[in-house]
Amino acid sequence: MVGIRGFETNGADLTDTMIFVSLSKNTGVSSVITIPRDLWINSLQAKINSAYHYGGFDLAKKTVGEILGQEINYMVVINFESFGKVIDLLGGIEIDVKTAFDDFKYPIAGKENDLCDGDKELKCRYEHLHFDAGKQIMSGTVVLKFVRSRNAVGEEGTDFARSARQQRVIIGIKQKILSKEFYFNPVRVVGLWNTFMEYLTIDINRYEYGNLALLLKRINWNEIKSTSFDNLLINPKMHYSKQWVLLPKDGTGEEIKKFVADFLR
Repeated sequence: MVGIRGFETNGADLTDTMIFVSLSKNTGVSSVITIPRDLWINSLQAKINSAYHYGGFDLAKKTVGEILGQEINYMVVINFESFGKVIDLLGGIEIDVKTAFDDFKYPIAGKENDLCDGDKELKCRYEHLHFDAGKQIMSGTVVLKFVRSRNAVGEEGTDFARSARQQRVIIGIKQKILSKEFYFNPVRVVGLWNTFMEYLTIDINRYEYGNLALLLKRINWNEIKSTSFDNLLINPKMHYSKQWVLLPKDGTGEEIKKFVADFLR
């Protein structure tokens, strides 16, 4: 499952959110692994979030599959414009913010080329985000800012922290969808379905919908495992691409494949 930016800017189809989901036919357990968008892929000479941009479904699935050592059967692309609408249809979700943080350079859509009346620091292009620590109900707009913030002060400005925030949002959505408040509200259920259908791009053949639905029905949604492989990556001080990138610590990526295989057992 990948998320694209959802508004018309340079790189609008970069997959800044990438999540691998595995559904077990035998145990009913679903496993979720977040993939850092800054992971450098030698074969692409680019970060992993550009695979979909350069080669659509085929290249994205092939690239992620090679990194994880897993076959990717299906791919879903979610336009972030829909993400906020989904959260609002759910009536907001509860998020446990582990660490308070500030982001003074959150980009404002549509102001990418604003000259800010000659302001050399171009402050008008950004807004200041602040999140307090603790559990809180977030609207769709706020959730989007929470998961997309990339310039927070301190550790929350890293791709690792961003991945952790994405996982907490997934948990919040799962809990809300499984609640009686939502499940027995047909207007919200239909609205959620229609929103997904409008903003989703999938590579699932319609003849497979039945089998996939049967598999989803067997999933125990109370037993979702989630993780990341951040501790198996390093950020080199200098990289020939002159970009901020992440590389496998072992130099080959074999540790990542083993970690994923063990996690899915």
